[in-house]
Amino acid sequence: MGGTMGPVLHWLHDVAAVTLLKARRTLFQAAILLCVLFLLLWVSIFLYGSFYYSYMPTVSFSTPVHFYYTSDCDASDSALCSFPTANISFMKNERDQVMAYGQPYHISLELEMPESPVNEQLGMFMVKMSCYTKSGKTVSSVGRSTMLHYRSSLLQTLTTFLFSPLLLTGMAEQKQLIEVELFSDYKSNAYQPTVGAVIQIQSKRVQIYSSQLRIHAYFTGIRYVLYNFPLTSAVIGVATNFAFLSVIVLFSYLQFIWGGIWPPDQVRVRVMMGDNTRIQQRREEARKRMEKENPQKELDAPKVIGSVNEASDFQANDTVAELSSKKPSVIPDASGADVLDTKDDGSHDSNMLEEKVSSDVLDGCQLPHQGETALRQRPGTWKSL
Repeated sequence: MGGTMGPVLHWLHDVAAVTLLKARRTLFQAAILLCVLFLLLWVSIFLYGSFYYSYMPTVSFSTPVHFYYTSDCDASDSALCSFPTANISFMKNERDQVMAYGQPYHISLELEMPESPVNEQLGMFMVKMSCYTKSGKTVSSVGRSTMLHYRSSLLQTLTTFLFSPLLLTGMAEQKQLIEVELFSDYKSNAYQPTVGAVIQIQSKRVQIYSSQLRIHAYFTGIRYVLYNFPLTSAVIGVATNFAFLSVIVLFSYLQFIWGGIWPPDQVRVRVMMGDNTRIQQRREEARKRMEKENPQKELDAPKVIGSVNEASDFQANDTVAELSSKKPSVIPDASGADVLDTKDDGSHDSNMLEEKVSSDVLDGCQLPHQGETALRQRPGTWKSL
């Protein structure tokens, strides 16, 4: 039992060692592949983020507007000495421009005005905006009119009565938010970029709580898709970058391994030689199996070994007589090639077998010439004459 289990255990140990080696190699290759894929994914995300940051301009920009006016006039009148004016810069961090070149923008001014009797009696007033370059040159100017929304005295009374708790606690105020659209499709010129604007309210009696200048980009084309569908755009962009980088890495790998995209002729010849070698090995294994199945036939087959001098006619006749009387299984031909096996034909008629053996002996065996002796091999011990 121990002698039988020994080879089995040895075989199991070899199989386990080979399996462990293959598993380690596969795990190492998988780890390298995952690292490469992770690196490609990270680079794809970085490229898409860089493209989005450089291609997409500022979506919206909002800045408070602080008006100033002169006060060196007669203060007896409630009117201001000059029109309220504000200077706005379109530079972020005093270095980057807010508006990209060629991109249309929607520019509006929000005025927070109280519902005071002065503003109600003011009626319409003008709001003017002038954009200038770094050199101070005015490149665009626009003026828009606006006013408070009308509310009747009855409506004001009801509103005051309804919202009196909030008005008393300060959570609500009697004011209106007026939005003035200054530019609906403003584009900055690349040769004369806009760096700021001057906003002026052409009324000396206007009363304002606060104001805000809002700039919103109006996207079209690819920017519209990137802004309105960010998740879909990100997935498509990262997938495209990943596929492109994967193709580049694959071609680089093939160039490093084969020296080109397609395998060279040496590799093809090597593969063909490998196939021929496997075919030859299979043929050799089949031949060895056939030899193992018929070992006794090869031992019983007589073969002509050679010749020596001083032969005689008697020895040749004796060889022919012995071969005919013993009915050998294999008779050699004149060239010394493979011989016939007649032991497997026991079912044939004995007379036909004797005639066949006699004819094969007479035809295949030549009488040795004078001065030569034919050596033969009988079943069993080797004898030389």
